[in-house]
Amino acid sequence: SINVAVVFSGSSYQTEVRGRLSGENFVDLPVVVSPVTVLVNDTNPRDLLTHLCDTMATEKLHGVVFEDDVGSGAGAQILDFLSTQTALPIVGISGGSAIVIPYKAEGSSFLQMGASLEQQVLCMFKMMEEYDWGEFAVITSLLPGYDTFVDIVETYTDTSYFLWNVQDVLSLEMSVGASEAKTKRLLQQLDSQVLLAYCSYDEAQFLFRQAAEVGLVGPGYIWIIPSLAVGNPNSPPPDSFPVGVIGVITDQWRKSLRQRVREGVAIVAKGAESFKKQHGFVPEGHGDCTKPAKHSSDNNTLFRHMLNVTWERKDLSFNNQGFLSNPSMVIIALDRERIWDKVGTYARGILQVRYPVWPRYGSFLDKVSDDRHLTVATLEEHPFVMVENVDPGTGTCVRNTVPCRRQSNHTEDSSHPEAYTKLCCKGFCIDILKKLSRNIKFSYDLYLVTNGKHGKLVRGTWNGMIGEVLYRRADMAIGSLTINEERSEIIDFSVPFVETGISVMVARSNGTVSPSAFLEPYSPAVWVMMFVMCLTVVAVTVFVFEYFSPVGYNRSLVSAKSPGGPRFTIGKSVWLLWGIVFNNSVPVENPKGTTSKIMVLVWAFFAVIFLASYTANLAAFMIQEQYIDTVSGLSDKKFQKPHEHYPPFRFGTVPNGSTERNIRSNYIDMHTHMVKYNQKGVEEALESLKTGKLDAFIYDAAVLNYMAGKDEGCKLVTIGSGKVFATTGYGIALPKGSRWKRPIDLALLQFLGDGDTERLETVWLSGICQNEKNEVMSSKLDIDNMAGVFYMLLVAMGLSLLVFAWEHLLYWKLRHSLHKSQKLDFLLSISRGIYSCFNGVEDPGRSSGLAKPDLTSNYAQANMLKMLRTAKDLVSTANVETSLDNATKTIEH
Repeated sequence: SINVAVVFSGSSYQTEVRGRLSGENFVDLPVVVSPVTVLVNDTNPRDLLTHLCDTMATEKLHGVVFEDDVGSGAGAQILDFLSTQTALPIVGISGGSAIVIPYKAEGSSFLQMGASLEQQVLCMFKMMEEYDWGEFAVITSLLPGYDTFVDIVETYTDTSYFLWNVQDVLSLEMSVGASEAKTKRLLQQLDSQVLLAYCSYDEAQFLFRQAAEVGLVGPGYIWIIPSLAVGNPNSPPPDSFPVGVIGVITDQWRKSLRQRVREGVAIVAKGAESFKKQHGFVPEGHGDCTKPAKHSSDNNTLFRHMLNVTWERKDLSFNNQGFLSNPSMVIIALDRERIWDKVGTYARGILQVRYPVWPRYGSFLDKVSDDRHLTVATLEEHPFVMVENVDPGTGTCVRNTVPCRRQSNHTEDSSHPEAYTKLCCKGFCIDILKKLSRNIKFSYDLYLVTNGKHGKLVRGTWNGMIGEVLYRRADMAIGSLTINEERSEIIDFSVPFVETGISVMVARSNGTVSPSAFLEPYSPAVWVMMFVMCLTVVAVTVFVFEYFSPVGYNRSLVSAKSPGGPRFTIGKSVWLLWGIVFNNSVPVENPKGTTSKIMVLVWAFFAVIFLASYTANLAAFMIQEQYIDTVSGLSDKKFQKPHEHYPPFRFGTVPNGSTERNIRSNYIDMHTHMVKYNQKGVEEALESLKTGKLDAFIYDAAVLNYMAGKDEGCKLVTIGSGKVFATTGYGIALPKGSRWKRPIDLALLQFLGDGDTERLETVWLSGICQNEKNEVMSSKLDIDNMAGVFYMLLVAMGLSLLVFAWEHLLYWKLRHSLHKSQKLDFLLSISRGIYSCFNGVEDPGRSSGLAKPDLTSNYAQANMLKMLRTAKDLVSTANVETSLDNATKTIEH
């Protein structure tokens, strides 16, 4: 068995505890527990030490469980000293001493079931990050540990990624007799709405009284205090505590005293069980306060076994400083009924909070009067305001977003506590709002308008963001809200922070490649000149030069009939020039005359230039050209007289906005036509453009330029590279006569001058399609690109079949009906094949070595000619032209 002393400081526990704590209360623990109750007066720490030493001497204690509420600071320090000297394990079960003793002495065995000062400060910062409270001031008393509190704050702000701004750090004397005048004077110097305070419970009452007198309390100010200043949350808070003050405490406050005592005793019992499993026995208890502890070098003590305990599925492990490794903290706020209300939790690095945590609203979201807190209305529209759901695991907003709410329908059903849905907002306008909040120093609640409109006058009532501001439901409206004359008559606008107007978006249509695309590098006139005139004329010219050449025909076509005569014809000239044009290595016959050869060389140079120019321009005509509807502006005929086009031009906008109002006021017929094509939202309109349901979409230029830049595939474009009509701007809407107009105007102008607005535009408004025209985009050629070449090949095959049929008809039928005549000698200049066909002889120019006579020929004359030609070739081959005898011998052999 083990002996555990349960120490209660103060007489308030005497009637509750005496007679109730016995071994029967702990029968479910793994070892037998003998509890010893000790009641002491916290105002006399010596009394506590005496009682414990007497108890140790009589009971041989294995551990001490201490009810360390926030008023037991002195007793906690005595117990820490006692644990260091005697190595007696002591467990603080309420966590109140965790802040009083942020750092323990070396060798201390004091365990605290609460969050350390550093852990509580971390929770404060996590909550401030959640609500974008980046600017704050620190106020501390001179209570021991205040310098540690300031050091923790400075270290965290210096190392955090979040943009923190510690505006001031005040350390004030708050004890009895402190100068109230000096305190007020120092508090008046503060210009922050978020205030972190470190002080005791009594000092907090003094601080809040002085702050109230200088106007630092109320809904416009957010006070955050640690558990030390909260006191006992189960007791009514002092009257000086302002409504809305936020406290960070451990989750022990919801547990009864009996539950806390059981957990403390369980830690000692589980540690004893672990020690016994390892060593086979339970260590002796401590019985002498005057005997210094012998610290084991191998950590073989009961205290070491108490550091890692799990009981009833609860992680009760401690770090090396004696604090819970993973404490569960509770965020509480003082509501309007002056009751501490749990508004959030923080455990294992995860923050879960209710929105809003401070009581700015009464029943059914009735607004509380506040000069420094603004209710801001907005409307979702990318990229100016983008809405996301909260993190499903934590219920909080991720980095770079701010909490916003979408109001539910207002009903009188008080059983429905949540009259809004918490969301997260980000975007260009949200960043502008955050910068304004920091520069002008105001806090805000952000909500989305319920009807999702910018603002339109319907039956005498304004809706949307304009209506929220006009009817004082919001102090400000920010978003893609266009400034126009009608709206400016009923509300005030800030200076524009984004230039916009009306623009028109259309979709690119994939064009088709013409079958004649491969011919389009040159005009039809060039092709005709090239192949009909130039090729024919040059071919005839080359033949004419060959005809007059002494080494050619020598002005006589008859010479072509003789063996070894000229064989160059007009047909062969055309074939030669055609092969030169396209660099085809085909069998050709060259002219013999010098003039003809020079003419062929000139043609070859011409062909190089022609082919190079064609190749250089071919790629541009083989790609699919994208077609874009050309619209000059709102006064274009396609808009003003859409029915004159077939099919009628389809265009629309999103109703209830400044774009529709402008068109309705200036172009009545155009507005009448577009009503049936109006879209519910921008996203729907973009989809209609892509699917062909809409030909053009008219809307705010800033939104359309963003959508065109971000469009996947860059299929959407604004006409005229973002041309804007009816230029205006986006402004922040404020009620008439609002005192915030001038500060907001000056801040927006400062943002513009410092380049902040331009940087935000780069982040939020630019897109990948902005420089599309400057980028080289390549893709594979498909069948559409090459269709014309295949068509040409099919036509050529068809023509070849016709020529084939005509050739056979001529050879087998028509040539027999013609009589041989000298009049057909002109065919020798065109084609020897045609001449031979009509004269019944083989082409005299077509020889192949030692050819044999064709005995099957229809004409004996033809056979005789072939025999003579063969004999001549034999003689020529043997180089025996000058000797008849040698020629005869050659024939004989």
